[in-house]
Amino acid sequence: MSEKLYLDDLFVGQKFKSREYLLDARQIMAYAREFDPQPFHTDPELAKNTFFQGLAASGWHTASITMKLVVESLPMSGGVIGAGVEELRWPLPTRPGDVLHLESEVLEIIPSRSRPDRAIVRIRCDTKNQNGDVVQSFIPKLLAFKRQAA
Repeated sequence: MSEKLYLDDLFVGQKFKSREYLLDARQIMAYAREFDPQPFHTDPELAKNTFFQGLAASGWHTASITMKLVVESLPMSGGVIGAGVEELRWPLPTRPGDVLHLESEVLEIIPSRSRPDRAIVRIRCDTKNQNGDVVQSFIPKLLAFKRQAA
């Protein structure tokens, strides 16, 4: 989707789906060395004897990929501006070779009482792998702006 989304374009129940994103071991280890240097993220051999029983992406790496997919699939007119996160879960690890995509749904639109040109939009964002398994789920509150009158 390339057209900008305004508050006027959104409705409860509306769904969006992103493109796919292939994640490999090199990306997982590079991200982890920089931001989450734990053996189950940085070393395939050591990872075999951990809770994850193999190399797994950092949850924050999955969150970063999710953010990229949110920006691409929900091109909000004023940018993707967060006003909070209600829930963030990683029910399954993200693995090398996973092909991720994002499925989002508008849950609620809460008009601003003091600024009629905007609202908070609650959206469920599920990041799924190639099998349709949810590897991350979160509910952000995003700021959405109305189209300005011409």
